[in-house]
Amino acid sequence: MLYVVPTPIGNLSDITFRAIEVLKQVDLILAEDTRFSRKLLNHYGIENPVQSYHNFNEHRTIKALGTRIQSGESIALISDAGTPGISDPGFLLIRHCISKGIEVECLPGPTAFVPALIASGLPCDRFHFEGFLPRKKGRTKRIAELSQLTVTCIFYESPNRIIKLVKELIDYCGVDRMACLCREISKVHEEKVRGTLHDISISLSERSSVKGEIVLVVGAKGKPRDDE
Repeated sequence: MLYVVPTPIGNLSDITFRAIEVLKQVDLILAEDTRFSRKLLNHYGIENPVQSYHNFNEHRTIKALGTRIQSGESIALISDAGTPGISDPGFLLIRHCISKGIEVECLPGPTAFVPALIASGLPCDRFHFEGFLPRKKGRTKRIAELSQLTVTCIFYESPNRIIKLVKELIDYCGVDRMACLCREISKVHEEKVRGTLHDISISLSERSSVKGEIVLVVGAKGKPRDDE
């Protein structure tokens, strides 16, 4: 069986008992960055073999991994943080296993956009998860399309590019579009900046640097600023 195992996005305690049990019992753990994942595994006394699995080697390794599972081994797939497959490697291996009749079980657990969405205070009954926008080709067109959506939108962005993203969103959504920037979720320096896109732009511009993992939640087109 292939187990897809979510891991903490911040606090190491944000992992389920079942996830720890699975990681202790499988024959192999696939990790996006083995050095990073070792911190979590060592914390919980997990000594199982770990192999690197990331965007740069997944195409050439999925067949061999599928063969190992078919031969009777159980493998767990984890990413650096959160749920594999959500803006992280995993989809190709999962699809390959399904095509070969291999059972795939995804455990419930952490993923960054859910707490960011809930804590934003923006409507969460319907939403669009965009993840990372394209760096260059098609970026402007995609932002223009997303600016017209009538549901809350969720973006992932690096600290080096977040100021640029906010400015681009202002160009298409306007300065008054409501938003919430969530940084370092479940970590010591967790922060939420709520207000308009203009408010968030000002907050970012006043910093000497921006650090940490970032989720940006942007309100829907045409929604009021409050409950009125």
